Amino acid sequence: MSHPTKTGIPPAKGLSNGNKIKLIIVCAAAAVGGFMFGYDTSVINSAVKALTSPDSGFGVTGFMSGFTVSSALVGCAVGAWFAGKLADRYGRTKVLIGASILFVACALVSGLTSNVWVFFIFRFLGGIGVGFTSVIGPSYISEIAPQNLRGMLGSMQQFAIVLGQIAALGLNDLYAMGAGGAEKTWWLGLAAWRWMLMTMALPGILMFVVALMLPESPRYLVMKGQNEKARTILSEITGEPDPDDKVREIRGTMLERPARLSDLRGDCFGLRKVMWVAIGVAMLQQLQGTNVIMFYDSSMWQMVGFSEQSALHMSFIRTIFALIATMIGMAYIDKIGRRKLLTIGSVTMTIGLALMAVGFFTGKVVNGEVNVTTGWAWFLLIVANVFWFCYSATWAPGMWVVISEVLPNSIRAIGVSVATFFCWIASAACNWVFPSMRDGIGLGWSYVIFALFGVVGFLLVTKALPETSGVALEDMSEN
Repeated sequence: MSHPTKTGIPPAKGLSNGNKIKLIIVCAAAAVGGFMFGYDTSVINSAVKALTSPDSGFGVTGFMSGFTVSSALVGCAVGAWFAGKLADRYGRTKVLIGASILFVACALVSGLTSNVWVFFIFRFLGGIGVGFTSVIGPSYISEIAPQNLRGMLGSMQQFAIVLGQIAALGLNDLYAMGAGGAEKTWWLGLAAWRWMLMTMALPGILMFVVALMLPESPRYLVMKGQNEKARTILSEITGEPDPDDKVREIRGTMLERPARLSDLRGDCFGLRKVMWVAIGVAMLQQLQGTNVIMFYDSSMWQMVGFSEQSALHMSFIRTIFALIATMIGMAYIDKIGRRKLLTIGSVTMTIGLALMAVGFFTGKVVNGEVNVTTGWAWFLLIVANVFWFCYSATWAPGMWVVISEVLPNSIRAIGVSVATFFCWIASAACNWVFPSMRDGIGLGWSYVIFALFGVVGFLLVTKALPETSGVALEDMSEN
């Protein structure tokens, strides 16, 4: 695949300190949706055991509990699918405002209700909100950031996700310790796990407030004919040296109407080639084993001598290291480029998955718990955590950056929607299929399959993904 060509318009490297601070604040605000998602995933994992307790008020089975919890993931896929179309019609910031309202409603109602179906419905609605932000956040940042900083600023989505996970893990421990357990009664006669869920409203409220103050994407404004507003934002926020030329350039890459799904069609198995690349990168972020690599993390720590509580603390420490790794990725993604970063990630992650497969071939699973010798348990722990560090520095932030900038202006919003939808579908598939793989073919062969997806990721990046670092969004073409 040929690479995008660069225009003669220089990147906005001459940003004043005031503009830089303003730009970082704007992009950080747009990434609050990532914080909401990270917070939600950690909170629900801590609260899930309480849902099956007779004292919870739900009285649901383990299967029904899993069904209600996974409803948010289904909502994420639905939200992602419609986000692009809504963003092209109503604007990026208005969709973020709507997402924050859904998330606040989800947090408060799911934390207060004792009706499992009400819980299910509002978890689903909250998932739609997260799906909206998972598309709009990265797209908005890519559209407002100068090309020489786009990778670093676009990586804020993943940084915010990990930061949300850390915040949730810390608060969960605080609530559990204060009440004596997640199921114990705490403030106002409510169980601690309910407070865990309701606290999710805080990032939602923050998102609502900051979204009201965010400037609209200049690409959206040009599409709507609001050229003067677009010029102002390009000049004051992004430091564009010639906003008039940039507006004309943006206009030349836009359709005369909002993009439709039919605009994604092409001569490569029914879609444009670049659309397949975006979908492939989005799905392979999940299919390379990122969801299942830490599936037995807690069990491994217990097998090498840590208590259950200590094992949970180790998960918190691992998340801290993931945050550090994400910061490393943010620092280098604009310096070495997207392709090199993702290539390094695929190589290291594939080796890690292969080594995990070797380790698991030595053990067996009994009643859902893996049993290996202490030596192999240490080996698996080290490999899994190195894998997670490499993933957090490469594919975790890199995917959000790539899919939000590789598509042409004319189809970006709806194209990112479709790619993100398939990312959520791949995530759900891994979570749903992995237990059956584990029981059917064993852990060793399961990880071999994920390692093969790592090879596919390597081939996709090296053979099909164009380098977009330092390239203006207006230069992203079919090739």
